[in-house]
Amino acid sequence: MRNRRRAGLLLVAGVIAGPLAAVLGGQTASAATTPRSVILSVHLTGVVDPFVADAIRGGIQQATTDGDAAVLLTIDTPGGLSSSMREITEAILGSEVPVICYVGPAGARAASAGAYILLSCPVAAMAPGTNVGASTPVGLTGGTESTKVVEDATATIRSLAETYGRNADLAATFVTYSRSISAEAALKGHIVDRIEPTQASLLAGLSGENVTLANGRAVTFGDLSAATISERHLAPLVGVLHDLFDPNLAFIFFWLGLILIIIEVIVPGHIFSGTVGTVLFLIAVASFGFLPIRSIGVALLVASAVFLIVELKTPTHGALTGVGLACLIAGGLLLYNGSGGVRVSPVVLIGVTVMVAGFFGFLLTKLLGMRHMPAALAPGQAVVGLQGVVLAGGLGPTGVVRVASEEWKAKAEAPIPSGSRIKVTALDGLVLTVEPVPDEHGSAGGSPPAPEGRNV
Repeated sequence: MRNRRRAGLLLVAGVIAGPLAAVLGGQTASAATTPRSVILSVHLTGVVDPFVADAIRGGIQQATTDGDAAVLLTIDTPGGLSSSMREITEAILGSEVPVICYVGPAGARAASAGAYILLSCPVAAMAPGTNVGASTPVGLTGGTESTKVVEDATATIRSLAETYGRNADLAATFVTYSRSISAEAALKGHIVDRIEPTQASLLAGLSGENVTLANGRAVTFGDLSAATISERHLAPLVGVLHDLFDPNLAFIFFWLGLILIIIEVIVPGHIFSGTVGTVLFLIAVASFGFLPIRSIGVALLVASAVFLIVELKTPTHGALTGVGLACLIAGGLLLYNGSGGVRVSPVVLIGVTVMVAGFFGFLLTKLLGMRHMPAALAPGQAVVGLQGVVLAGGLGPTGVVRVASEEWKAKAEAPIPSGSRIKVTALDGLVLTVEPVPDEHGSAGGSPPAPEGRNV
């Protein structure tokens, strides 16, 4: 009987404990797999370069490690390096955390490399007044790349669109025809998933939605509107380097660097101008490699510099100067192919034109004149041989003298009283070696002291 009672108790306990353990176990597993309510926010602003690619890839890895709910990638880019673009798309496609791409605010664009990045995201959204596209590969000379490169780019963008069931045919036209479309056309053409005016409305609209990652795993968003936004920015120094690759800065650095190099060539010895000019010029060339430039624009800028320099060598009463400035303006207007709205600002173009005209019209003329001036005397040569007067205290045998309207430390072989006239025989650093000047009677240092305030 006792054994039967014990067996019954064990059976009842098992019946009660089994479901309870399952419930508790289920709660524990759920708590372990539910991501924390944090969204990591990263930004793709400006050129797609190795600096921003490393930051985005690192942000996705951090969000995965921390178990964040999502990564919010805000895009406003004219494009950039294909290698950096591929690094970003690979990081997004391999992410275990949903990446929400948002082209915003109004006026932003996801051009060239930015279009690939937008299409690689499981959630693609745009703000009103933005655009996407113009993704034809461009070489360093500004021309379209070879057919093989274009076909590879077309296959890449089609593959990204097909990953999430988007319109691959329309996406391909971004490459084959350099097509660029508005946010409204992108939504209607099934390139993006939604249009939202702000990040807040985007996150609120995604709350509770299901999204499928590139690896096929389905994720259900929680209440993203209540999530904490954790901003991830570029390191200060890295941010400065990234900001240097700007269309307008590249144009400014090209001419400013060229001017400083010309100063170094015409008047050698200015290490500062030559070094800084070379650095700025190289930064401009590197920026051109990231941006959609036209070879005709670069050629016109070089031609403008040639015309202006020839004008200085063989004056034509301003004719070549006018041609040079016209080439500068045309080069600035044609420097970029306009993909994603990349162009030289009219304000920057006017400012650089005025700067160049002023330099070649005035400053460079002065520098050329300096080149034909006789060489200046070395400090020792300029002072040696001049006469002066010993100041109060005399030389015993050291003291202070006045020579060429300036006071100098001086020394002599023998003491010389104050007020005596002396002659400089040598200069050692900033100390003069002097000797007394005999007066008309043949005695040394017999002249009266010079009146106070009078230059001797």
